Amino acid sequence: LCPCLIYGAYVFLPFDAPLLPTISARLVYTLRCAAFATFPVVLGVIVSGISRLCSSALEPFGELHREVEIHRTYVSQSVHLFILYFFNMAVLATYLPQDLLKLIPLLTGLFAISRLIFWMSYAIGRSFRAFGFSMTFLPLLAMLLWNLYGMFVLEPENLLA
Repeated sequence: LCPCLIYGAYVFLPFDAPLLPTISARLVYTLRCAAFATFPVVLGVIVSGISRLCSSALEPFGELHREVEIHRTYVSQSVHLFILYFFNMAVLATYLPQDLLKLIPLLTGLFAISRLIFWMSYAIGRSFRAFGFSMTFLPLLAMLLWNLYGMFVLEPENLLA
């Protein structure tokens, strides 16, 4: 489903990436796009704090309620996946040709939407969260494989440069 969503958005959404000739400009563009990917994480922190205040789980070492535990686990996993996403996206931006830089905001949007889908499905039940997690993890895995391909096959002479 992820490749179909990315391809459909790439073809049908009417925007193009700006001209980014240098690596530093590409990294700044990636950093700006990654700021939007923090939205689900920040929203999770806010909801987690509100749920902790509204529940009787104000004791720091006490037993957490299920609602508080769901939000806490979501925020923790989202921070870890965001770090992996951001570093893969930064490396990906250096290897992509100019005409494919449109993928950077599209992958950012997919990350944010898939984290929100994971959060909603995790709140429904733990058995439903696989769809949202796979929409987050599989594009991240594809980015990692493309980055390794770019480092070791496309430009092996610049691996340590």
